[in-house]
Amino acid sequence: MALVLHAGSTNKYAFKALIAAEYSGVKVELVKDFEMGVSNKTPEFMKMNPIGKVPVLETPDGPVFESNAIARYVTRVRADNPLYGSSLIEYAHIEQWIDFSSMEIAANIVRWYYPRRGLMAYLPLAEEAAIAALKRALDALNTHLASSTYLVGHSVTLSDISTTCNFFTSEFPHVERYFWTLVNQPNFQKILGEVKQVESIPPVQSNKKPSQPKEPAKPKEVKKEAAPPKAEEAAEEEEAPKPKAKNPLDLLPPIKMILDEWKRLYSNTKTNFREVAIKGFWYMFDPEGYSLWFCDYKYNDENTVSFVTLNKVGGFLQRMDLACKYAFGKMLIIGSEPPFKVQGLWLFRGTEIPQFIIDE
Repeated sequence: MALVLHAGSTNKYAFKALIAAEYSGVKVELVKDFEMGVSNKTPEFMKMNPIGKVPVLETPDGPVFESNAIARYVTRVRADNPLYGSSLIEYAHIEQWIDFSSMEIAANIVRWYYPRRGLMAYLPLAEEAAIAALKRALDALNTHLASSTYLVGHSVTLSDISTTCNFFTSEFPHVERYFWTLVNQPNFQKILGEVKQVESIPPVQSNKKPSQPKEPAKPKEVKKEAAPPKAEEAAEEEEAPKPKAKNPLDLLPPIKMILDEWKRLYSNTKTNFREVAIKGFWYMFDPEGYSLWFCDYKYNDENTVSFVTLNKVGGFLQRMDLACKYAFGKMLIIGSEPPFKVQGLWLFRGTEIPQFIIDE
C-alpha cells in the first residue's frame, strides 16, 4: 500500500510531508479532489482523525495525523535518512527546532493572522502580544542563522522543512536569506512552486456574518448625506498606500547572469568550494550587467571590542537587506586581537554602486 496523504494541494501543513518525501525518495500520493470542509467531514475521514483536522496520512499500519508526526513518519521510512542528521546530538537539535518552529513561530502566526481573517475574535492587545512573541522568536532564529546556512549541520534536515513551511518575514535578514535559500531548492520548488511573499498585512475581517437588512430602509437620508460619503471616499483615497516606486535597477536591460543561481550555488557548495563555487561564479559572471567592489571600514582603529565590531557588521548587513534582490556580499572581521579589521566584497547589479546603496 502506498502512502496516501489526505489534504488539499495548497495546504501548507501537507507541504512538510511532501517535501520530506521528495528528499527521502518516498512515494506519497496526494488524494485527488480533496475539498476542505467536505472531504474531512466524511465518516471515513473521521475514523482516521476524529477531530477532522487536516492532513492525515494513510499508511499500511494505520493512519497518522498532525503534520509534524506525518513528516517524521515519512522521513523514518528511509533508514539512516540524512534529514534526521548523522549523530544523536544532531537528531536532538533537529527535534528542538521542529518544536521551536511549531510553538514559537507557527502558533504566534496563527494568533496574529487568524483573527484578521475573521477565523477568531480580533483583540488588538492579543494581536500585539502575538506579534511581539513572533518577533522575539524570529530574532532568536535570525541570530542562529547569522553563522549558519541551515538550522542543523551543513545540509537540509527535517527541521528546515518544518520551519520554512511555517513562516514569512523580511524584517530579519538572515531568516530572509535562509527562507529564499530553501524555497529555491529543487525539492521545495517541486512542491511549493514559485513562492511570493505577502507585501502587506491583511485587513481585519469580522468573524461575524454581517447583518445589514436595515440599510436599504434609509432612503430619506440619501439627500442630506450625499456630500459626506464623497469626503469620506476622498479621505480614503488620500490614505491609500502609494504604489512602490520602480527601482532604477529594474529598468536595466536583461543580462545572462541570474543572481539567484549564484546564491544557490554559494549556499549549497559544502566541499571543494574553490573548484565548484568560485569557478561557477566566473562562468556565470556578466561584467556588463554586474560589477565587483571591495569595501574597507574607515575606522578600523575603533574596533577594539569583538562583539561591538560584530554588531557593527551585523547592523550594516541588516541595512543592506534592501539590496538583496540586486546584490551579493561577503563581510569579514579579520584578526584575533584588536583593533579588528573589517573588509568585504560585493557584487552589485550595474557597473556602478547603486545610488540607493550610497545614500544608505
